[in-house]
Amino acid sequence: MSEVKKIATRESYGNALVEIANEHDDLVVLDADLAAATKTGIFKKAYPDRFIDCGIAESNLVGVAAGIASTGKVPFCSSFAMFAAGRAYEQVRNSVGYPHLNVKIGATHAGISVGEDGATHQCLEDIALMREIPGMTVINPSDDIEARAAVKAAYEMDGPVYLRFGRLAVPVINTNPDYKFEIGKGTVLKEGTDLTIVATGLEVNESLEAAKLLAADGINAEVINIATIKPLDEELIIASAKKTGKVVTVEEHSVIGGLGSAVAECLAEKCPTLLKRIGVYDVFGESGPAVDLLHKYELDAEGIYKQIKAFL
Repeated sequence: MSEVKKIATRESYGNALVEIANEHDDLVVLDADLAAATKTGIFKKAYPDRFIDCGIAESNLVGVAAGIASTGKVPFCSSFAMFAAGRAYEQVRNSVGYPHLNVKIGATHAGISVGEDGATHQCLEDIALMREIPGMTVINPSDDIEARAAVKAAYEMDGPVYLRFGRLAVPVINTNPDYKFEIGKGTVLKEGTDLTIVATGLEVNESLEAAKLLAADGINAEVINIATIKPLDEELIIASAKKTGKVVTVEEHSVIGGLGSAVAECLAEKCPTLLKRIGVYDVFGESGPAVDLLHKYELDAEGIYKQIKAFL
């Protein structure tokens, strides 16, 4: 059996920027002295005259991007999620969100899989921060194919977008020839009848693997990939919840304010359903190899399986 192809979504982001720039001359990319890590360096090499390094000044980065957007250009500004969503929150809210400018935020190194960089850099709160800003679209792709498609879709839409990318290389799973990315739409990757697993980002693959472990116990889980957390595909989630009667959300983010909260809000208002949120439970991360951290915090397939079994 051939080995599954693995690519970090931050790599996909850098490559997608170049692909878009090859066809559109209004794309501008900005970074905060992290181009090698965020992979905007790929764009810088191809289009140096359309790349701006704002230095270690993330708030200024967002302000400059807002100014560029006001001229009709389409700026993608990038840093680690901790800085793009955290340090620059006020500027994202007031300079981008409030005037509803066409700024795209490419935030890399999100979640606990940042690994050895530790708690200060493992942003587990960014989805919560970004989804509460009025008019902000929030996208968390699951693999290389989806990440590339998401970047292109973000470029094509008008308005602010927060794109979340990871450091860890993850399996390419969206290989179905019929695959099509659409902002605001989820995808059923596996049909099931006993419970619904709603996952986002790198947890989509882990949830698919957990579903295989559950199947060995006679539990038929439906697995839904939610790449767009805002706007949420409520119709798809409600339809699946009505079918299975039990819902589990899985995310590499705090269980407070992220995908789990979005799904809980939807179901509580429109389709009350038994719900379990799997994620990071109100704690900071720690330094260590990414795979080991995912295992310790029970965000790998084995951990998801164990938590679902206890829930059931």
